[in-house]
Amino acid sequence: MSARISPLRLEAFEQLPKHARRCVFWEVDPSTLGGDDHLADPEFEKEAWLSMVMLEWGSCAQLAVRGGAEPGERTEATEVFHGESCLGYVFYAPPGAVPRARKFPTGPVSADAVLLTSIGLESPDDGDHVSRGLISAVVADLVRRGVRALEAFGRTALVADLCPESGVPDDLEQVIEVLGDCSAGQCIIAADLLIDMGFEVVAPHPYFPRLRLELEQGLGWKADVEAALERLLESARLQAPLGATTFA
Repeated sequence: MSARISPLRLEAFEQLPKHARRCVFWEVDPSTLGGDDHLADPEFEKEAWLSMVMLEWGSCAQLAVRGGAEPGERTEATEVFHGESCLGYVFYAPPGAVPRARKFPTGPVSADAVLLTSIGLESPDDGDHVSRGLISAVVADLVRRGVRALEAFGRTALVADLCPESGVPDDLEQVIEVLGDCSAGQCIIAADLLIDMGFEVVAPHPYFPRLRLELEQGLGWKADVEAALERLLESARLQAPLGATTFA
């Protein structure tokens, strides 16, 4: 199944699946809610967070929709998808804009890295090539912006054993604190998936290791990134006014 991938714009917020629109696991600090694990309007909170990050930092999400382009092909950032089926999405941001990141025992995120927070796929059948296309789009975006690395907190299979009944270590209570219908088991990326994508563990942990992808080395993404950057440069040349000069 082919997918078109583009930076998410606020105009396309409704294109995201319901959980993605309502998930504020990473974006809201539960300790600020006074013990209440539910928000009156999580969609508003998520959209407000996206608006803030986009305004202050730039693109912080990629959206994959069903389309006729080649698998993983990125489209223009100005495109808004209407009535097209979402295949997947990915969110990323400076770690300072992600409150939950401060709760992890394997933190902090490195000063030269951007934090990958979540990947969502609507169909397991399309999982591998859509997830690779989404990560490739993130990598291409960050390389263009001069970012050196992408990091993420992963969850291991042992996370399933963490529950109040069996006892939770003190340093993990805030990591796994449920917020609405969001939980660590659902909203933290599986460490095995990250490793399959080329990430390497830089801070080991039995439950929540921190992993890193060195963008300057490519780590298997070099060809994808170069192709994506070439498309961006070609797009800039085509859109430049007559007589204008574009720079690589």
